[in-house]
Amino acid sequence: MKFLYLVWSNLRRKKLRTSLTLLSILVAFLLYGFLCAIKQAFGAGVTLAEANRLMVRHKVSFIQPLPVSYKEQMASVPGVAAVTHQTWFGGIYQDPKNFFGTFPVDPEGYLDMFPEILVPEQQKKAWIQKRTGAIAGKTLVERFHWKIGDIIALKSPIWLREGGKDTWEFELVGMYDTNKKTRDTSSFFFRYDYFDEAKAVGKGLVGWYFIRVQDASRANEISKKIDTLFENSAYETKTEPEGAMAAGCAQQVGNIGLMLIWILSAVFFTILLMAANTMMHAVRERTAELGVLKAIGFTNERMLMLVLCESCLIAGLGGFLGLGIALAIISRGSPVPMMLPIFYVSSKDVIVGIALVLGLGILAGIIPAFQAMRLKIAEALRREG
Repeated sequence: MKFLYLVWSNLRRKKLRTSLTLLSILVAFLLYGFLCAIKQAFGAGVTLAEANRLMVRHKVSFIQPLPVSYKEQMASVPGVAAVTHQTWFGGIYQDPKNFFGTFPVDPEGYLDMFPEILVPEQQKKAWIQKRTGAIAGKTLVERFHWKIGDIIALKSPIWLREGGKDTWEFELVGMYDTNKKTRDTSSFFFRYDYFDEAKAVGKGLVGWYFIRVQDASRANEISKKIDTLFENSAYETKTEPEGAMAAGCAQQVGNIGLMLIWILSAVFFTILLMAANTMMHAVRERTAELGVLKAIGFTNERMLMLVLCESCLIAGLGGFLGLGIALAIISRGSPVPMMLPIFYVSSKDVIVGIALVLGLGILAGIIPAFQAMRLKIAEALRREG
């Protein structure tokens, strides 16, 4: 630490060059933070999935419905602990741009299936008792400034009410939160029995099922039994682990993880070359000075550490500042909650980011550091002037 002033003075020698290098590193790690948050958003369903939860959908397509009567038949399969269903409603609030996930469900069964959804007990009872009651996620409630007791009117581009009406009214009786970062808190849930009774078409049909099995190791076996149960029927099924279904949906928009790696690799390789070139220029410009330092007693090892410290300092300032700004912006929530309701950087990605900062500093400075270490005093002093 006693040579920190010397290192800092060297960086201040060419202020414009240092500032541009700092800015480029800052932008690189700012980009890293946002790409990690985007990756997390697309992979949240896979992360949230439990090993003992299965999804059952129509064999032909996810958008094809299934009979609500399948619930009792699935529940009778040995090894099945619980069954519940969910349907896509496609709610729009006031304006077409206010589009969010809206689902008719069985309140008790759904909350039992997903214990990470936290609803105060009093609000849960109100939802079960009130036929037109609904609950909304904390993010959604804050977005539209709703409060308990509000009447929420939604339109659906898919489901019309009897009589041809496209507006559905619900009373907000509760707000849910979660104990998992990967759980979306921008959805809206209402009662399936009210929905099924009031809709104009598709009565007795649901979108898909969730099943919890007693033993996760038997998940594949139970999946086959369920699909066999409805084989050759008008509504054949495809049962798979919840994580596999979520991963399949994520893959439809591409391999986010692979794209992230390629983008970051290109960015960091460019930044690495630029930082290394900056450090080599700085060492060449100070050849005579480095020779003087060696002449007055600086060892080869100390010269090596001096240049490496300079490289790590510039990488650390730019990298940690970029990471900090990214985390500060991301912590304020998703910029597009309709598309990316889950938006955060995981602890693992933060640790990887810190390692990348340190790695960038070492890799950018290692070659000029060795050049400074191997510098001959006579040769260095001969270059002065």
